[in-house]
Amino acid sequence: MVIDVSSTISSVGSDCLVLTGATVYPAPDSPPVRDTVVVRGGRIEGIGGPAPADARRIDCSGLSICAGFHNSHVHFFERKWAKAAETPAAELARQLEDMLLRYGFTTVFDTGSQWENTRTIRNRIESGEVAGPAIRSTGEGLIAPGGAPSDTVLAMMGVFPIALTELTGEDQAASAARSLLDAGVDAVKLFVSSPRVAPIPEAVMAAAVAEAHRAGKTAFAHPNNAADVLAAVRAGVDIVAHTTPASGAWDASLIEEMRARGVAVTPTLTLWQWYLRHDRNSVCDRMIETAVGQLREWVKAGGEVLFGMDLGAVEYDPTPEYVLMEQAGMTFPQILESLTTAPARRFGGDARIAPGLRADLVVFEGDPAEDIRALGRVRYTVRGGRVIFSRS
Repeated sequence: MVIDVSSTISSVGSDCLVLTGATVYPAPDSPPVRDTVVVRGGRIEGIGGPAPADARRIDCSGLSICAGFHNSHVHFFERKWAKAAETPAAELARQLEDMLLRYGFTTVFDTGSQWENTRTIRNRIESGEVAGPAIRSTGEGLIAPGGAPSDTVLAMMGVFPIALTELTGEDQAASAARSLLDAGVDAVKLFVSSPRVAPIPEAVMAAAVAEAHRAGKTAFAHPNNAADVLAAVRAGVDIVAHTTPASGAWDASLIEEMRARGVAVTPTLTLWQWYLRHDRNSVCDRMIETAVGQLREWVKAGGEVLFGMDLGAVEYDPTPEYVLMEQAGMTFPQILESLTTAPARRFGGDARIAPGLRADLVVFEGDPAEDIRALGRVRYTVRGGRVIFSRS
């Protein structure tokens, strides 16, 4: 479903879209310009110059424009996503808007869900039936024996039951990863440990990771502590999917090994606020301070950050995550890089505003160089030159 924005767009043609009067950030390392963005045939035609006579126009005076945002840690495992083939189109579109489009996310990486169901959501988006982001997915996670949460716990979390594969040895881990990859997933996800059972051995993780790499795919790891991070990194994973504040500060040797092996981190800082919301403020504050400190040291060491919230397990608004990333010392260009060019480098594509590139754009109120919260005040989300979300 494409959002009707006829009240704000003048139209004498349908192939060309012009966004006028905004502050444009073409890339994280480029200075902003106040100019017109011209889109034709779903791609960026250019920045600046006269608006073509056949263009539809959106007046973006007082707004800012960046390339469409990537969220590299989401889940389609809430009960609302179950039986996606049966969900009415209007309801599915509303759910996608509420979770993703209203916040400018044009590309997401699902890091653990029922693959066939998530593929159905993706197919319904790509067919044009409903508006939504581009979706990549790991499908079902790979876990240690006995590491799956109980159905009761899942129900309390609002998650529908998902069959997860337990890794019992190197050969079986390789086979499990191959099965997922053969089914069409874009990466594999290893849940390194669980509070109740021993973690997956490093060699077992390495066997699954090797299959992903053999297929040209990425491997994510869900760690619960610094020891999990080190084991997963040594097993060859590419993305560490969380900070781990429960285990204290990351020491310099761990950070150096992570950086030397070229991994990236999705910080998920607000996750800890969400899970500790029933605890004393002092407990939550200490946990957040530790997570922010881990990210601060990672960034100071030159480590790569991919924006990721564990979305689906937390509240949808990303603004608190932006604020905590800034508290960790990340500048607006660094946060923008984590939302755009960094995930594009990792997973494919080119998330800049430049001639010839796909017109995935986010238009928002204010200037994030002055107030990082502006990134959450999205007015329009554009995917492939189509306005798929509009807020009046």
